[in-house]
Amino acid sequence: MSGKKFRNVLKSVEEDAEYNIDDALDLLPKLRTAKFVETVELHMSLGVDPKHSDQNIRGMVSLPAGTGKDVKVLVFTNGDKIEEAKEAGADIIGDDEVVKKIQNGWFGFDVCIATPDMMGTVGRLGRILGPRGLMPNPKLGTVTNDLQKAIKEMKSGKVEYRIDKFANIHVPVGKIDFSKEDLEKNIFALTNAIVKARPSSAKGQYIKSCFLTLTMSPSLRLNITNLTRSAAK
Repeated sequence: MSGKKFRNVLKSVEEDAEYNIDDALDLLPKLRTAKFVETVELHMSLGVDPKHSDQNIRGMVSLPAGTGKDVKVLVFTNGDKIEEAKEAGADIIGDDEVVKKIQNGWFGFDVCIATPDMMGTVGRLGRILGPRGLMPNPKLGTVTNDLQKAIKEMKSGKVEYRIDKFANIHVPVGKIDFSKEDLEKNIFALTNAIVKARPSSAKGQYIKSCFLTLTMSPSLRLNITNLTRSAAK
C-alpha cells in the first residue's frame, strides 16, 4: 500500500467523528487499498484492570457468518479418538513429532484442541502456546472429549476474544467481501459477548472506545452507545 493511496482514502474519514455502525459499514468498503481481500477487525479498549484475575476478560463467541478464513485445527488425542477427530475435520493430529515441530518454531495451525488425557503432552508446550493464545483451555471448549462439536465450532467461525496487558481487545469479524448484513451480525455477536463478560468488579465506563478497520485502512471510531444498543436489539 502506498502512502498516496492511504492519504486518499483518509480524506473520506471525518476527523474526530464517531460513526454509527450502519454508517461505518457503508463507508468501510470505500477505504479499501489492498489488492487482497482484507479482514474486517474490531478493536475495543475496556475499562478494566488486567492485573486483577477477575477482570482478565477472555472467552469464545461464535460468529453467525463465520470468519471467511479456512481455519486449520490441530488436535491432540489418541486411540479411537484419532479417527473421530479426522472424521470431524481435524487438519493435523498431534503426536510427539508435532510437539517437536512446535518446539522448533512451527505454527501451521490456527486452533489447538486436546482431549483431557493428552494435556500432559500438551503441557510441555505451555510456554510456547500460551503467549500466542493457542493453549487448549477447558473454559474455552478446547479441552474436551466431544471433538466433533469442538472442531465443527472452530471451523464454522468460533473465535476467541481476550484483553491484552493494556486492556484492549482485537478480533477479526469477517472479510470485506462479506455482505453488510453478515458483518453486522458478527459485530453484534462479538459486542454482546463482551458486554456480557463485564466483571462485577469493573467500575466506571466499561467500553472506553471502539474502532472498526480493515487490514490496511484508516480506522473508524464507533459510537459506543449506538453500537451496544443496536447489538442488543
